[in-house]
Amino acid sequence: MEVREISTEEHLTYINTRPSVSFLQTPAWGKVKSDWSAKSLGWFDGEKLVGAGLMLTRKLPKVDKYFAYLPEGPDLPWEQIEIVSAALSALVSFAKENKIFQLKMGPHVWARTWTNENLKEAIAGEQAKKISALAPDEVNQNATELTAVLLKNGWKQPNASEAEFGDFQPRFVFQLNLRGKTADELLQGFNQLWRRNIRKAEKSGVRIRIGSYSDIPEFHACYVETAKRDGFTPRPLEYFQQMYTSMKAEDPNRIELFIAEHEDHVGAIAATTLTRVGEHAWYSYGASTTAARDLRPSNAIQWAMICKALTDGCATYDLRGISETLDTSNHLFGLIQFKLGTGGYAQEYVGEWDYQVSPLLAKAFTFYMGRRR
Repeated sequence: MEVREISTEEHLTYINTRPSVSFLQTPAWGKVKSDWSAKSLGWFDGEKLVGAGLMLTRKLPKVDKYFAYLPEGPDLPWEQIEIVSAALSALVSFAKENKIFQLKMGPHVWARTWTNENLKEAIAGEQAKKISALAPDEVNQNATELTAVLLKNGWKQPNASEAEFGDFQPRFVFQLNLRGKTADELLQGFNQLWRRNIRKAEKSGVRIRIGSYSDIPEFHACYVETAKRDGFTPRPLEYFQQMYTSMKAEDPNRIELFIAEHEDHVGAIAATTLTRVGEHAWYSYGASTTAARDLRPSNAIQWAMICKALTDGCATYDLRGISETLDTSNHLFGLIQFKLGTGGYAQEYVGEWDYQVSPLLAKAFTFYMGRRR
């Protein structure tokens, strides 16, 4: 097994053979993260390409050494445990040959699943304060085996972050199964409040349309208002312009911008981005105005994205990250409460793993990044 740098074309050809990979593992994402250096890697068993991934690297100040990150990747045959050790060893060898002092990766392998009914019962009965404390409805044995192999090969999971979501990317997500479903069946799976809000938005005259590059400033204005209201630092307009152009150039179906409007309001009253790779679609960014919240555009725009994903033949609609909390008094509880209304399920991934080629430099880099925050 050997890891070698591959071309963008080779990487995209590989992705097109897969049901899906994370949108964070596409070559286009490397262009979005312009403050990192990006390269496409291929895993070769002899001359056969058996896996691929996007690696982002960042240089340690004043030292010719690099931190490397594969967000929600790489894409390897994780279910074939017998070759995983060889693939991991090849990645470490590549790191040593390329002056990488620390590797971070997040295999896109689900570990546990909790159904909508299980979560709602737990909340109503106050059975658990966190999802992880609740018995799952399904456990992926492959994830258990993968975790054992990672530990055996020297990979470690970082200590749980003080942040509610943990890791660089969310470990817990909320998804909706679209496979074999009709729009009517999906709508009937929503709770009564969601269905009522979708009808209210429609009757109130909320219009949902797919936007274009020229609508990004309108999206961004709505997003900045959301950031101020919810207390987070917004990304600049240029970030979303780069995201849209890079992903559209890679594949016209890779990203769509959704805009919700109403005649009584100037500009977007809600706006979202929908990303897609193969049969997996993600709600990646969302925003709404305070003034028009009573029109329920957030429910309407989610329904429009779900219908688009269904029409496009997707099997999974991913509402992305949730915190672990099931505590109704927690300030983040509203997020899972909103997503539960779709009738979907919570899923945990195996999370992110670190391999320290140089523990001393890894410690220095952690200190440096902490000072930047």
